[in-house]
Amino acid sequence: MKTACRWIAITTVDNVPLREGRAVSVGDTEIAIFQLDNRYLTIENNCPHKGGPLCDGIVSGTTVVCPLHGQRFDLETGMPVLASQPGCVATFPTRVENGVIFVHLGGARTAEQETGT
Repeated sequence: MKTACRWIAITTVDNVPLREGRAVSVGDTEIAIFQLDNRYLTIENNCPHKGGPLCDGIVSGTTVVCPLHGQRFDLETGMPVLASQPGCVATFPTRVENGVIFVHLGGARTAEQETGT
């Protein structure tokens, strides 16, 4: 069964500085929103390895580093940068309208879904 398309207003673009993350809780889901050169990417906020808050990680290019153990995740795919590292995080469709960031939680994707692994 498909989840109905429901875009949720999360915050304004002014609240997400360039190359930094911000945590937002929506119900039981905690997400991290990042701004990369006027593009906004949203992922699960918890690292699958040690539960580190990815919103607090250092952003480099299109990756974020877990602040607890240094694992890097691609913000576009949710995959760990090194293939030898297990786990990935879900990514969420994100759009901006009139300065407001919207996220579609029902559109969550994981790299495993994409590759069938």
